[in-house]
Amino acid sequence: MKLIEVNTPELAQEFLMVQVRLYKKDQNYIRPLDKDINNVFDPKKNKLLREGDAVRWLLQDNKGKYIGRVSAFINRKTAKKYDQPTGGMGFFDCVNDQAAANMLLDACREWLKEKGMEAMDGPINLGERDKWWGVLIDGFHKPNYCMHYNYPYYKDLLENYGFQTYFLQYTYHRAVEDPLTPEYNEKAQRILRDTRYQFRHLDKNDLMKFAQDFRIVYNKAWTKHEGVKEMSEAQASAIMKTLKPVLDERIMWFSYFEEEPVGFFITIPELNQLFQYVNGKMDFWGKLKFVFHRWRGACTTMYGIVFGITPEHQAKGVEAAMVVSAGKLVQNNPSIPYKDLQMNWIGDFNPKMMKVVEQVGSRILKTHATYRYLFDRTKEFKRMPILR
Repeated sequence: MKLIEVNTPELAQEFLMVQVRLYKKDQNYIRPLDKDINNVFDPKKNKLLREGDAVRWLLQDNKGKYIGRVSAFINRKTAKKYDQPTGGMGFFDCVNDQAAANMLLDACREWLKEKGMEAMDGPINLGERDKWWGVLIDGFHKPNYCMHYNYPYYKDLLENYGFQTYFLQYTYHRAVEDPLTPEYNEKAQRILRDTRYQFRHLDKNDLMKFAQDFRIVYNKAWTKHEGVKEMSEAQASAIMKTLKPVLDERIMWFSYFEEEPVGFFITIPELNQLFQYVNGKMDFWGKLKFVFHRWRGACTTMYGIVFGITPEHQAKGVEAAMVVSAGKLVQNNPSIPYKDLQMNWIGDFNPKMMKVVEQVGSRILKTHATYRYLFDRTKEFKRMPILR
């Protein structure tokens, strides 16, 4: 077997295609958009590369066939916040061969060690946690947009190498028509009867106002979490502008208490239900297919990106009231095609959030694992701390 560093446009294309060929017979596989992966390794698109570093490899067998790929990278903003300086391993794909997997993972480990790292997390992304984070270990359904899909044997390849579970990430599911439990519905109705609370869905004509409402709640609800920094006005505006081409204002909800924003539930159409028709390409024909399949109602799943309630309004039923408000609109409007809701990226280190989504009738559909590998095998391994 032979490792080849990706250092030409032709090899970068092979880096994409090795996965496509590996999964060509898997009916659940949806090819990611080429640009979404290429952008991770483009300094013009990924600002973390301006201070960090990344490398990609391909693995060939003795007949010259590509049988695996992997990347290693360092995020300078987060590498040294752990007990051991920690780099990343990602975009791991491999045939079911432990020797092949070990060769790919050894390359990551040695490259990271040379750059002063003492551990590696993986499979992760050189970017935010909402994309390409974790290996799928349960719930082998069609993947959500920018989420890893892989064969079940990946778990064994990584654990046999020595990776240990740092945390688990859950994707929850509920059908739109599923009722809340009587107890939780009463909690929601109590909030809905309180005239100090209002619930509104986003209005595209007032996008920047909702962007700032989002920022206010986000900074109160999320900045206490590890690795989450306060969001600026410019960042909030940029997020909404990025979402604008794909958002459906009817499924992005905000909560207000005496006109002050206290909650949000940011949901978009599950884009992979549309991207599955474009074969990784958003060229002219890809865009045409995307628009056509969205028009015909091919997207029937809502995809929860992020959810937040300010601390002083948590555990009161505000999130349930948002679910009821959104559900009434979706269920009573024949032009709205959504039948299911998937809520992505809820870590097992956040039991409060798990409890909230379970209380609104959601159940775990998929489980991804984020692993950590300590280079010094004598050091104590510690899981991600539980959020209290």
